[in-house]
Amino acid sequence: MFFTAQELVDVVLMTLGVGFIFMDFFKVPRVVSFDWRALGWSCLVTAPAIILHELGHKFTAIAFGAQATFHAAYIFLLLGIILKLIRSPFIFFVPGYVSIPVLLSALPLALVAFAGPGVNGILYMLAVYVLSKFHFSRRTQLFWLFTRKINGFLFIFNLLPLPGFDGFNVLRALFSF
Repeated sequence: MFFTAQELVDVVLMTLGVGFIFMDFFKVPRVVSFDWRALGWSCLVTAPAIILHELGHKFTAIAFGAQATFHAAYIFLLLGIILKLIRSPFIFFVPGYVSIPVLLSALPLALVAFAGPGVNGILYMLAVYVLSKFHFSRRTQLFWLFTRKINGFLFIFNLLPLPGFDGFNVLRALFSF
């Protein structure tokens, strides 16, 4: 089985958390106390980049014979929500992660670490292609523009060779190879 019930719950709750954190970035300010349409739009724009990133790690690990489980990072999601609520100019949080209980050898481990940012790179290139070849309504064009920006950012950011980032794990695994 590729997904457990808990993983599906984690995906839904992570999507709502990330959508809430970023909903003000994708709407025109209103006097409405809570804008459900802005939340839905924010979930639609942000969640695929994050979910597919983590699923890249999960399915690559599974392809190498490891068990891999997706988790929402509830404490870090809560941190992101708190930073949003206090109107912090800088919001940093980790919405989810994939646990892999079996140690993989160096090359598979490097590929698993690269898979998440690699998915973001593919989604970025897909958005660039779609925007250059097709003409859409304003709303659909905005979706693809945001998709391009979010995935381009996540690709570069996650490949930084800093401890805790995918780029560090890729380099560490390649050096041990």
